[in-house]
Amino acid sequence: MSAALLTGTPLAGRVAVVSGASSGIGAATARRLAELGASVAALARRKDRLDTLAEAIRADGGTALALPVDVTDRQAVQTAADQVAEHLGTADLVFNNAGVQLISGITELRMDDWQRQIDLNVTGVMNVIGAFLPHLKDAADAGRTADLITTSSIAATRILEKFSIYSGTKAYISHLTRLLRVELGPQNIRVATIEPGMVDTELPSHVTDPDASRLMAGLLTEIDPLRSADIAETVAFITAAPRHVNLTEITILPTAQAI
Repeated sequence: MSAALLTGTPLAGRVAVVSGASSGIGAATARRLAELGASVAALARRKDRLDTLAEAIRADGGTALALPVDVTDRQAVQTAADQVAEHLGTADLVFNNAGVQLISGITELRMDDWQRQIDLNVTGVMNVIGAFLPHLKDAADAGRTADLITTSSIAATRILEKFSIYSGTKAYISHLTRLLRVELGPQNIRVATIEPGMVDTELPSHVTDPDASRLMAGLLTEIDPLRSADIAETVAFITAAPRHVNLTEITILPTAQAI
């Protein structure tokens, strides 16, 4: 378990949206933001897991709304944004976290895997931005702190064999963050991305390529990897900073990870 950097309820009064919240980083972040006082809307496809998460948050005294949604469905995400407004109010903190990692050599032509990563890691991210950016703008215009944070990866900048499509989608996210800041920073909307290294979540289990699977399994056993709670605490730290402070790009690695 990570050491908590924050105490009390510095996020009291804020309305947070977390996509990819059914497991791993998303679930841990939803719980941590709720612990710090935010009302949390949890978005993901797996309703049973979302319901369990929301119940756990409420049992700890927090406020949570479970919204089963496939972020690749633009209209479904817009409907979710409307439900957040109706039940919790205007969202001022969006953690755009849903993603998938499917590693294979480019000559294997696993085009269905390519498309799935593009659909979720790029189109899904853009759908969340499109649906919730009006929330963030309204919050910023009202003088509230407004945060848009997206999960990228060190794969955005590392040159890793067989990671071409996944790395390309994450490079898109990292550079998108830089570009969005040019437009949104002057409107008092903070934009940030987190680029984690090896995190012990279910994401590596999606990898079917034997070489990539061995690489990741080896890393998980040879080093002390990051935990989802480490990323959750990083998101919490970014969002609890004073309104005029924007931590824009954070790379977070296990100390022993060299690649």
